[in-house]
Amino acid sequence: MDLTGKAAVVTGSGRGLGLAYAHALAARGASVVVNDIDEAVAEQAVKSIAEAGGTAVAEVVPVGSAEAADRLVSRAVEEFGRLDVLVTNAGILRDKVLWKMTDEDFDAVLTTHLRATFTCARAAAVRMREQGEGGTLVLVGSPAGQRGNFGQTNYAAAKAGIAAMARTWSMELARADITVNAIVPVAATAMTETIPAFAPYVEALRNGEPLPDFLRKGEGFGTPEDCAALVPFLASDAARGITGQCVGIGGDKVALWSHPQEIRAAYADGGWTSEALADAWPTSVGAEPQTVGIPAPRIPEA
Repeated sequence: MDLTGKAAVVTGSGRGLGLAYAHALAARGASVVVNDIDEAVAEQAVKSIAEAGGTAVAEVVPVGSAEAADRLVSRAVEEFGRLDVLVTNAGILRDKVLWKMTDEDFDAVLTTHLRATFTCARAAAVRMREQGEGGTLVLVGSPAGQRGNFGQTNYAAAKAGIAAMARTWSMELARADITVNAIVPVAATAMTETIPAFAPYVEALRNGEPLPDFLRKGEGFGTPEDCAALVPFLASDAARGITGQCVGIGGDKVALWSHPQEIRAAYADGGWTSEALADAWPTSVGAEPQTVGIPAPRIPEA
């Protein structure tokens, strides 16, 4: 897992999961460009990495535009001479149900999550292909993108798109030896604290109490640091054969998400009529309807 000599950019890495990813990469020897929109937060993150023995610089810019992506890649090259790893972690929430969501709510989340993943990955891929030594793109997804989530039209759509990007880019960048994977982290953060079932446990964790096993194992729910090990692993030589995957991690659990696939099929000579579909549906294709949404945590009874 030695990443000495490699350079990484981690978007949205001033705090939370992004900061944990930046620390994990730096601890393995990578030099890191920390990105945030808050200069004080970014500089504090750089300081914390340096105090732990790592190397980092801050680049304060809101991601989304091609110009911002170019700045991040250029900063890595200017400071460290190269770019080997990109982690697209930056994100925001603007949660509302469909009929209350504004154009601005939708566009802001799609810009920060989906468009920024595209622009940053494009800039990184150009640089990595020029270097000719391969590279690693780690795109940050979410269970909401795999299953949908009430009140998160924008966020779920963006994260589903990110999973599709990982699969597509893994094919397009294979000849350049650039691996592309999406990670699906679940951790105690400001975002998950808004989930009522998790809130008391996140608060207890903040007060120094450990998370119970039913959360760490059963729900795969832990700290940002629990998710961080996946990033340097995917950036290492040990993972050069892993690409196009969606990998979940949290607490004590790591899992591979399946790609969408057909689970049942039926056939009608000459094609289907609406009436034939209605007759066949309950006993053929529709016999196993798929669930939607993120399952509620299974909290043990007191």
